[in-house]
Amino acid sequence: MSSDNQLTLFQYSNPQDKELIPTSAKIPIPSGTYANMTEITEHCNSCHRCSLGSTRKHAVIGRGNQKALIAVVGEAPGQNEDETGLPFVGRAGQLLDKILAAVRLDSEKDVYICNIAKCRPPNNRTPTTEEIAACKPYILEQIRLVDPKIILLTGATAVKGLTAEKRGITKIRGTWMEWEGRLCMPIFHPSYLLRNPSREKGSPKWLMWQDIRAVRAKYDEIREKMGFKSQN
Repeated sequence: MSSDNQLTLFQYSNPQDKELIPTSAKIPIPSGTYANMTEITEHCNSCHRCSLGSTRKHAVIGRGNQKALIAVVGEAPGQNEDETGLPFVGRAGQLLDKILAAVRLDSEKDVYICNIAKCRPPNNRTPTTEEIAACKPYILEQIRLVDPKIILLTGATAVKGLTAEKRGITKIRGTWMEWEGRLCMPIFHPSYLLRNPSREKGSPKWLMWQDIRAVRAKYDEIREKMGFKSQN
C-alpha cells in the first residue's frame, strides 16, 4: 500500500456494517472505523490482510492504560507475545518495564504499549514493508483511540513504519520529532540493550537512561499544563 493511500488520523468515517471493513491490504481501513480496542482485537484476530495471519497463534494488540499520555510503539510480536496475545512480555518487555519504572512510570497505568505489526513474523524476522503497510491502519486507529501526547518509537522499524523517517535509529534516538501533532521520541529497542549490556558512558544503556529521563521531564511538563498534580 502506498503512503498516498494511507488515511491520516484526522480523516473520520463511521461504517455502519463492520463486515464491510476491507480485508485486502490494497484497500485502506478508514480512520474512525473502530469504536474501541475490543473491536480492533476482534478484527485483527480474523485478519488476513497479509500472510502473517496464516502463521500466528494470537494477534497482539496492546496492553496498559488505553487513555495514557504516553504510547510505546514496538516492532512486532515475538514467540512469548504470539503465545500470550500481549506485547512486550518476554525479556525485552521485562526490560522495558524496568526502564519505565526507573523514572516512576508504570507500564500498566502510565503508558499504552503496542506494536507496528500485530502478528509474529516467522523466526522473529523484521516485518516486511508490505506487512507493515497492511497493518498500519490498526496502529493509526489505536493512536486515535488512546490519543497520547507522547509516542516512544522503539527501534528503526517502529520509527520508519509510523513516520516514514528513513534516518537510522543511532542518528535520531533521543531527539523529539513531531508527527500528526504529537511528540515522538525514537529510542533503542529493549532487545538491542539486551545485546549491549554495558552501562559505561556513551553506551546504548547509558544513552537510554538520558532519553527516558527526558521523556519523564516532558511528561511532567505536559501534565502540569493539563492541570494534573505532580507525581513524586
